[in-house]
Amino acid sequence: MDRNPFIVVEGLDGTGKTTLRKGLFRLFEGLFRITPLAALTTNFLDAAVAGDLVDGKYRPTEENQHRYLAALAADKQATARLIAASLPVRPVIVDRWLLSELAFFSVKHGRPPKETHAVLTEGLGVAPDLTLVLDITPEAAMERAAARSGDATRPDWDVLDIQARVREVYQTVTDEPGVFPALGRVVRIDAAQDRATVLHTAWQALDQYGLLPELPGGSA
Repeated sequence: MDRNPFIVVEGLDGTGKTTLRKGLFRLFEGLFRITPLAALTTNFLDAAVAGDLVDGKYRPTEENQHRYLAALAADKQATARLIAASLPVRPVIVDRWLLSELAFFSVKHGRPPKETHAVLTEGLGVAPDLTLVLDITPEAAMERAAARSGDATRPDWDVLDIQARVREVYQTVTDEPGVFPALGRVVRIDAAQDRATVLHTAWQALDQYGLLPELPGGSA
């Protein structure tokens, strides 16, 4: 590659996205002496739409869904500019990017993922080289999430039937990667495995697709 990779980690809450992101971060630092840029899907980089982002995410209604979608598109464009500027010098690892948004609008607003994909990717200008989807049953994900301290939960979202529907959207979308090109290559990983195995599987995927730089000293 003539630049560093843009990697996205997706999955239900409790699947181990943060753990995987941190593991990849440390491997890039330790092996290649490169410090990646780590980001969250909604970064509030476009201050003009921050209010609509908060309102649409935490108080979703039929009336505010279009403002929320427009705000997400604007904020992603701002984030994409940061990502594009970073890739020549460092990898970028993002915790959620597009897949989670497709699921949100499908489950909460009945909007087809292809429509949401079209709106969010118009003029985006950057796409992941690899989207890693951590897959686990909603029951296991919620049990893990509940065991963590300090996490805010949403009573209209963090419930079993909603999370089961979110997982269904994840599976449907990732079964048709050609229909959603802005996801880049997609690799699903069994997140019920131990953390070391999940990290190893993700690293193997990066290697398989030629997304790792040469080791210092010129070795592959």
